Amino acid sequence: MRNVAELPLHGGHVPPWLAHRMRKLTRLVLLLAVDEYGTKGLLERLSDPVWFQAFNNVIGMDWDSSGSTTVTAGMIKDVLWREEFGVKAAGGKGKKSRATPEELREIVELYGLDPKPYIRTSRLVAKVDTVALQTGYQLYHHVFFLDEEGNWAVIQQGMNKRERMARRFHWFDAETFALDPHKAIAGLKAEFALNTVSREGREYQKTLLDIVQEKPAKIERELESLKAMAKGYRPLVYYKPREPWEKDLLKRYESLGRIELNKKALEFARELSVNNYEEFLLLKGLGPSTLRALSLVLELVYDVHPSWKDPVTHPPDPFKFTYAVGGKDRVPFPIDKPAYGELISFLEELVSRHPEEKSLVRNVTRITKNWKFPEGEKKAT
Repeated sequence: MRNVAELPLHGGHVPPWLAHRMRKLTRLVLLLAVDEYGTKGLLERLSDPVWFQAFNNVIGMDWDSSGSTTVTAGMIKDVLWREEFGVKAAGGKGKKSRATPEELREIVELYGLDPKPYIRTSRLVAKVDTVALQTGYQLYHHVFFLDEEGNWAVIQQGMNKRERMARRFHWFDAETFALDPHKAIAGLKAEFALNTVSREGREYQKTLLDIVQEKPAKIERELESLKAMAKGYRPLVYYKPREPWEKDLLKRYESLGRIELNKKALEFARELSVNNYEEFLLLKGLGPSTLRALSLVLELVYDVHPSWKDPVTHPPDPFKFTYAVGGKDRVPFPIDKPAYGELISFLEELVSRHPEEKSLVRNVTRITKNWKFPEGEKKAT
């Protein structure tokens, strides 16, 4: 199941008094989750955007902001490194995301795992969400969760500066990175997306891998011819009138960014005889503009098409969890410090008691399951 939530870009910061409480509550929720579901169960829940958003709301973060990803994931990572729950996190926002490989090496050393497959996975999920799936969002946040049994989850986020919106990508123990690999994607559904990892794209991937075995100069000539014909120029030898939809297609590609080939990346593909789409995505120098160029050639020259469906749908709404302690930006009400303190004290006592007494949490869940929040209090922050 895929899910979606609107995430406007937010500035500002979490005040120290709130960050202190968030860290305490995050620790308690993670402790209860691992105790109840195990580390794999925790990773499954982190990869569910609705559960993750509800978690974010419970600790007092804004219910609809881009910071709900970066702050909440940061809090979780911090707690996991302070405590030994059998699961750790690597990466983060901006520069911290680039430290993911080094931090993963630390984690696998702790758990006695081989670092290579997880570092490769980290690179692949980033390549998929910047190159293979293009919707105008630039990644700036990447957190990789790994447990002692080798199960993993990734939460990464991209920014669309033009729309001032964020999109969150959730991954969990994917068996393939080339065909519908996401566990879920949270964001505004776009009118279209260049989606080369859809299950509809098997023929596209196969043909692309065949095409990149040709000389890059030949592909470049085909691309330049298409660009020239789109502008109204006619080739001297042969001219096929362009259909209106073909010009619209070129505009669609151009709306996603530049259409340029990195010939060095294509040379690498030829030299290595790349015949696997995952390995193709990992090629050094393969960026969004090169894949756009190749896709355009495939569509207009070879009549082979990627999917243009944005793989995002609407979720159950987690807004009701903002009523736990309130929201940082005062929606639906300012953080209730006494209630926050009582919640922490209750959970601290709960985790110290006999396991059978933790059934109290399940009873509370049943009581509140059908409670609906007042729609009038749901305001954008």
